[in-house]
Amino acid sequence: MLKKSNFNKSPQIDISGHTAVSGWKSISQTLKDTIESRTIGKTIVVLDTYHGVYLDEILENLEIGQTESSTYNVSNAFLDTEQLESLVYPFTKDDPVFGYVTTLDLTSFFDPEKVKILQKQIAENQDDLILVAGIGASIIFPEADILLYADMPRWEIQLRFRNNKISNIGTDNASDAFSYQYKRSFFVDWKICDTHKRTLMSRWDFLLDTTIPQNPKLITANAISDALKQAVEQPFRLVPFFDPGPWGGQWLKEVVDLDRSATNYAWGFDCVPEENSLVFNFNGVPFEIPSVNLVYKHPESLLGAKVYEAFGAEFPIRFDFLDTMEGGNLSLQVHPLHQYIKDQFGMGYTQNESYYFLDSKEDGFVYLGLKEDINPDSMLSELEMAQERETDFDAEKFVQKWPVKKHDHVLIPAGTVHCSGADTVVLEISATPFIFTFKLWDWSRMGLDGKPRPISLQHGKNNIQWERTTEWTKNNLINQVQLIHQGDGWREERTGLDEESFIETRRHWFTKKVQHNTEGLVNVLNLISGREAIVESPTDAFEPFVIHYAETFIVPAAVGAYTITPHGESEGLECATIKAYIRTYNLKEDYKIN
Repeated sequence: MLKKSNFNKSPQIDISGHTAVSGWKSISQTLKDTIESRTIGKTIVVLDTYHGVYLDEILENLEIGQTESSTYNVSNAFLDTEQLESLVYPFTKDDPVFGYVTTLDLTSFFDPEKVKILQKQIAENQDDLILVAGIGASIIFPEADILLYADMPRWEIQLRFRNNKISNIGTDNASDAFSYQYKRSFFVDWKICDTHKRTLMSRWDFLLDTTIPQNPKLITANAISDALKQAVEQPFRLVPFFDPGPWGGQWLKEVVDLDRSATNYAWGFDCVPEENSLVFNFNGVPFEIPSVNLVYKHPESLLGAKVYEAFGAEFPIRFDFLDTMEGGNLSLQVHPLHQYIKDQFGMGYTQNESYYFLDSKEDGFVYLGLKEDINPDSMLSELEMAQERETDFDAEKFVQKWPVKKHDHVLIPAGTVHCSGADTVVLEISATPFIFTFKLWDWSRMGLDGKPRPISLQHGKNNIQWERTTEWTKNNLINQVQLIHQGDGWREERTGLDEESFIETRRHWFTKKVQHNTEGLVNVLNLISGREAIVESPTDAFEPFVIHYAETFIVPAAVGAYTITPHGESEGLECATIKAYIRTYNLKEDYKIN
């Protein structure tokens, strides 16, 4: 049986030298003091926000007004809903899952005539204090006396969608299907908000965290600047989140110490910077921001010069868990080829991935690749009949089924038909475009909402690589392990990924200290065996950092040398890590990134 979980579900980075202000009363007083310290009479405060922020909560509780003040909500200057829907339709389309990455910016969401009227009203207003608030407020009034920004992590936005608390930008669709809300956000809303936020990061005076309703926190621009700078000089973890699914299992409940009364947990997102959070601890006050802010603020220090040159300010590696222990099979699926994802969806690169098996029962398995000498037309015909509910699809007639055990590593280049089976736990290591899964067959089951999960058979047809059959798969994708180096108390193995991927993975088994170096490339690691280990700097450049079993952590490119040693209960015992980094090829030429 497993020992009691020591997995840290709420990692934080301690920041000294700054304090955070918490609670609406204290925040209001801080802003009042800042306003009163100005010698000029009229003050214009601009409160810009990310999508999903409860603006009403802020406006109802923020008391910074003097005797004469006015508030302007910039959403009144948006295009009419019908105009907005027409504007975003080319990027949302009619597909239930997929759209196209928008080329719009936030300015295009505003009606030029409404903007002129609003700007005129603000200019002519003689009140001592004017508050201009809402998504894009700094577009309406770019010359703020005080610029305040309220940010919001994507995971919290998704929860607010599911609870019918928020709508997409410029619309009133809180009761719409979550699938559309998420699609619209992924392809449009979050893209334009991220682009806009990046223009403000060097200008804002204060940052506001309202992730937890009625528990706000405020920090200064200097405080967040110092916190982000510190983060790229040390190893750190993101705040993980976990979600149930129709095939979900029971392993994460025990290993991560999650709610035992939940039906299951299917996914665990432990390193997806676009959706995870970073939490900074300012003298006992936790302050949460989207972790992607770190990518935007310090892309070269975090990613490394070569990775930044190829990908821009985007984190290209993803680690997550897929738990089917005592659950069911994932959907039979395929990921888009590189050119296809660029042409059809506007993405810069595709989702080559791998399954590292953290755990498996004796009968664990994975579907990977096709059987020899199958008839593609027959397979597609039977998939179509299954989609029309005429019959079940016999996956084992066409797809190769492989037994797997703990610590196996199977590689899944785009275009390969695959499906992780029941009673396994996968650490998925992949490139980041994480929603581009073309489901071919889902075992005749319903989603958690009681409705059939969307099948993307037409997209799948266009991407299946039919030559990836049993013998090829065995020789190229199953446990391609090579011993690279070994020394006193350690050995290093290459485990992947395949040659079509830009990600390299290395596994270290160790009973003693292991030397690592980022070599100017961001490293992402997970402790795949052992109770705990300690990450240290040979030059004491950062504080020792303890990691626990199954925890994923990031080592920024700027860190350089670091060591990992068994620690605590694992001292003297064998541990193991899996490390991913970007290969130092000419990424733009070899992989045609972006």
